[in-house]
Amino acid sequence: MTALYLLAEEIAGRDLSILGLFHHADIVVKCIIIGLLSASVVCWAMTFEKLIRVWLVNREIKQLEKSGQTGTLPAAKSSGLVRAIIDAARTEWTEGARDGSTGEVRDRLELAMRSATKRQLKSIEQGLPFLATLGSAAPFVGLFGTVWGIMNSFTAIAQSKDTSLAVVAPGIAEALFATAVGLAAAIPAVVFYNQITVALGRAADRVAPAIVGLARSLSRGGVEGMN
Repeated sequence: MTALYLLAEEIAGRDLSILGLFHHADIVVKCIIIGLLSASVVCWAMTFEKLIRVWLVNREIKQLEKSGQTGTLPAAKSSGLVRAIIDAARTEWTEGARDGSTGEVRDRLELAMRSATKRQLKSIEQGLPFLATLGSAAPFVGLFGTVWGIMNSFTAIAQSKDTSLAVVAPGIAEALFATAVGLAAAIPAVVFYNQITVALGRAADRVAPAIVGLARSLSRGGVEGMN
């Protein structure tokens, strides 16, 4: 009886801080929490990288929009999306796009520049499936840790033969901590995935008219002067 009392007293006196909950959690729950935290770190790092690249693309699209409206070519020393579009236009021109009517030349240049734009945007999309998977799977992974922890808590309750809240609460709190970590990893992943996907879609919509204007200008003046 004394041993059961000491066990109940030990359970009731557990540290309920975040570190304490993690320290007293089962090894399976610990592995789940570590995995979710690691995935969350990757999520945030990937998100910042994607947001920076989207910002750079939007800045380059402004340059393309200005070029399409004025009929002037982008700066020869441009980089990123603008550089890819210029290189695609030059390659298409060199490989024979200049042969044919003005309309045919424009169509070929436009197709080449659209393909280059698509490749650039696709490169930014790499890694987004990870955010989507994390956003949908992390809550269930955390829930698995919670179920596992609650099973262990019930086992401890049965051993102590004490169902008071002081005995039950620490084990339940440790179990629910896994679900909290899962939600903390999933919510940012879903938000950032949606934001980046929408931003890339808007970028594609904005660059399309600029490409049409550039193709029209290039079909008339050529691309020999672009370096």
